[in-house]
Amino acid sequence: MSVKEGMSKFGKFLSGMVMPNIGAFIAWGFLTALFTGSGWLPNEAFAQMISPMLSYLIPVLIAAQGGYLVGGDRGRIIGAIAVIGCILGAPDYPMLMGAMAMGPFAGWVIKQFDRYMENRMPSGFEMLIENFSLGILGMLLAMLGYVAVGPIMSTILVALTAGVRVLIDYSLMPLLALFIEPAKVLFLNNAINHGIFTPIGLTQVQETGRSIMYMLEANPGPGLGVLLAYCFFAKDKKTKQSAPGAVIIHFLGGIHEIYFPYVLMNPKVIIAPIVGNACAILWFSITGAGMVAPASPGSIIAFLGMTPPECMLSTIAGVAIATAVSFAIASPIVRTADVRSLDEAAEKVRQQKGTQEAAVISDTENATIIFACDAGMGSSAMGATRFRNRVSKERPDLTVKHSSVDTVPAEASIVVCQRTLSERARKSAPNAQIVSIDNFLDDPALDALYEALTKMHKASDLIEQAPADPVPAKEEKASGIALDRSGIQLGLPSVGRVDAIRASGEKLVQMGCVDEPYVDAMVERDKITSVYLGMGVAIPHGTGEAKDSVKRTGVILQQYPDGIDFDGEKAYLLFGIAGKGNEHLDVLASICKVLEDEAVLEKLKTTDDVDWVLDTLA
Repeated sequence: MSVKEGMSKFGKFLSGMVMPNIGAFIAWGFLTALFTGSGWLPNEAFAQMISPMLSYLIPVLIAAQGGYLVGGDRGRIIGAIAVIGCILGAPDYPMLMGAMAMGPFAGWVIKQFDRYMENRMPSGFEMLIENFSLGILGMLLAMLGYVAVGPIMSTILVALTAGVRVLIDYSLMPLLALFIEPAKVLFLNNAINHGIFTPIGLTQVQETGRSIMYMLEANPGPGLGVLLAYCFFAKDKKTKQSAPGAVIIHFLGGIHEIYFPYVLMNPKVIIAPIVGNACAILWFSITGAGMVAPASPGSIIAFLGMTPPECMLSTIAGVAIATAVSFAIASPIVRTADVRSLDEAAEKVRQQKGTQEAAVISDTENATIIFACDAGMGSSAMGATRFRNRVSKERPDLTVKHSSVDTVPAEASIVVCQRTLSERARKSAPNAQIVSIDNFLDDPALDALYEALTKMHKASDLIEQAPADPVPAKEEKASGIALDRSGIQLGLPSVGRVDAIRASGEKLVQMGCVDEPYVDAMVERDKITSVYLGMGVAIPHGTGEAKDSVKRTGVILQQYPDGIDFDGEKAYLLFGIAGKGNEHLDVLASICKVLEDEAVLEKLKTTDDVDWVLDTLA
């Protein structure tokens, strides 16, 4: 694993503990901003909730989440128990760092215990052992936290806080912009903000009532300046038209990732947000500005919402300074730069983010990887089969399956889905790592996922420990469905995308596989997420709601030697699918084998020999 991948993995894990609990930070932040003696609406009674939230609630939530990420539900409980020792062992400091250390460690401990007891559990004593092990180990870890982890973390926190004071005293804080802005473009923004700055910021809030640390990464000004430069000076018409919408999403919505493609179009533009943020940080340092809690997302609304009354003007001025400086530097760069496609830059961002997401692997031993699409029938099945074939030799311990994006199994550790389905996947599998892709066959994120899974330090050991062949033998499958000669059409003239999909559906209707409504469902499925898989192959099939229109399983092949356009990609082979249960998976497995042989795949795109096609896909 490279240093970059290691940093990304660590940062993603830190933010994975904090991000689900941002609501607690916001609640605490509003209580602090509103009801302290210097707040907007001072109230002594309500202010009594501030300290317990910071000292107990937030660390317990973070430790529980960290324990869950490593040890599941039992990890959540033992993490919450263990962090109490850290909190009481260092009562003068908020134990966020202690929670980030103790929670995952406690989850690991209970996970190791459960593995040890897996084949040693006496029958009838399961509940007794599980409950007592959780309680006893949790007690011991809480004691360890009290005598060691809490004091150690408080010492580290004191050292970090002292370092920040040195940076402030010597006016060196602006230099942090050299690190922050490039890291944001590498998608490390949440890790930096919530994994590093937030714990230090909480200590400063306790001492002074506000912290500059919350302002370093979340300031929307640097990115706003870049986007405004594109609004006024971009040469490319499409880029200039898209920039105003990006301004709204970035500044009001707080989605800073929207400006990353604009930086990547002209990498020299990165100078603008760096200098803009440095100037803002210098201003905040001079004026003593600060916020009472993290601003997440980095919207101007959240940024000002977490600002105490006495700092409001200096905060607004700091955002304006960052915007103005960034705009002034970015404008001549944008005006004189060679025109580059925004689509090309956006694609680079998608590939980079997908690669980052795929590289962030926590514990994958004996993990389940789910490939998910809308219906869980065609695209995901093909992707799962191909990836299983690819990874099985190096990681036979892994289980690779497919499902509908709305019915992801609870045991899923990693979910691979098309980018437009990623939010649905997160709702369906909130505790799984989501890897977003654009197609199921040759996406860069799949290569990154493969690399991350096969280069783990334990991978070679797992080959000996796991079964030799995790993929069910073909004769064990119950389907036996195969391509029929009448379902193979070669040498078809090119038509439009929708017409080609409808032709697949109509052929399935002619063969008695589906009713007419299924054809419209195939077109609708392509609108939801493209049925193009990559490598010149598309798999038109219906939505999950159209399963009632399937009378029997059928797979047809239509060959278009001149290709069908799918958003700039050419599909030469369309496999129309209607499936009952898993009866179509044998054919998909055969197709995957074909895709492994580039020469056979290329011949399949142009051949006029139906018998050869039948033999190849048998």
